Amino acid sequence: MTTGFFHDERCFWHAGGNYAFTIPLGGHVQPLAAGGLPENPETKRRLKNLMDVTGITADLSMRSAPAATRQDMLRVHPASYLDAFKEMSDAGGGEIGRATPFARGGYEIAALSAGLAKSAVADVLRGDLTNAYALSRPPGHHCLPDFPNGFCLLANIAIAIEAARAENLARRFVVLDWDVHHGNGTEAIFYDRDDVLTISLHQEGNYPLDTGYVTDRGEGAGHGYNVNLPLPAGTGHTAYLHAMESVVIPQITAFKPDIIIVACGFDASAIDPLARMLATADTFRQMTHQIREAAETLCDGRLVLVHEGGYSEVYVPFCGHATLEALSGSAVTAPDPMAHALNIRQPGPRFDAFLRSEIDHLAGQL
Repeated sequence: MTTGFFHDERCFWHAGGNYAFTIPLGGHVQPLAAGGLPENPETKRRLKNLMDVTGITADLSMRSAPAATRQDMLRVHPASYLDAFKEMSDAGGGEIGRATPFARGGYEIAALSAGLAKSAVADVLRGDLTNAYALSRPPGHHCLPDFPNGFCLLANIAIAIEAARAENLARRFVVLDWDVHHGNGTEAIFYDRDDVLTISLHQEGNYPLDTGYVTDRGEGAGHGYNVNLPLPAGTGHTAYLHAMESVVIPQITAFKPDIIIVACGFDASAIDPLARMLATADTFRQMTHQIREAAETLCDGRLVLVHEGGYSEVYVPFCGHATLEALSGSAVTAPDPMAHALNIRQPGPRFDAFLRSEIDHLAGQL
């Protein structure tokens, strides 16, 4: 088995400013000492650093990739949006959406981020790799065709899917989004399609505030092919695994995909600043085991994880490493330094039972 890992140092050079956390500067909002948005390069750079230190990189096929082309992007985004983005990028940067600032060259970096996802999907579908991980930055799952938001400037996974379709590499795709925020961009792009099943596990009422309802099931030909599981704040390890086992895997099994793509955010972790969930590194390890086993059963193991959010510089690297251990089958580990504390902080038996019952209630509405 060969697991690919796609990354490029240039993606770490994407920059945003004029924010304190997620609030624009001005009035009574002071700049932060560290500066800028929580979506910064260090969470992803430190994951790559940890991989190099443990040596797990030796068990992976390390790759970069060319940027997504304009033709690739036009399959998802209108020319008017791409032109406005490119013009502002060339002029020094700015912001054309909601919480999506970028510096000079941001257009090219976003195209490279999408290119990593595109190549990961294509190489798996061609059989060159068994599965793959794309360390894409900036992320993509919030980006609508003509409106970037939530740190996302291009719809990376959608661009990868449409490129694969254009090459006749696959016909049926699953996008499982376990980022803690609703994958509203991916949902919107495929909302009326029956060839892409979109599933989002997210904290209820987090971001965006007005999307991600369990009743949003798709429309037209796409009705029934969009699944939202808005989970209560405080959802922890066992409830996440229950959601995967009782809802996600059955939905994917019934769909019979050619490939499974995961929008892989680590912001459901217990110490993420932008969420209030209680997942651990082992949660992501076990969810990766679950989805890898499903891929092996359903689509010859074809599985790609594309990095999305996760804003704890100290903890994202351990979540990512655990995920890569499960994806690749590597025996190289990075012991979780927070495991003891976070296991103690998991929901107690009564709250955990409530969380599971809520998940079952949501499943009954699908």
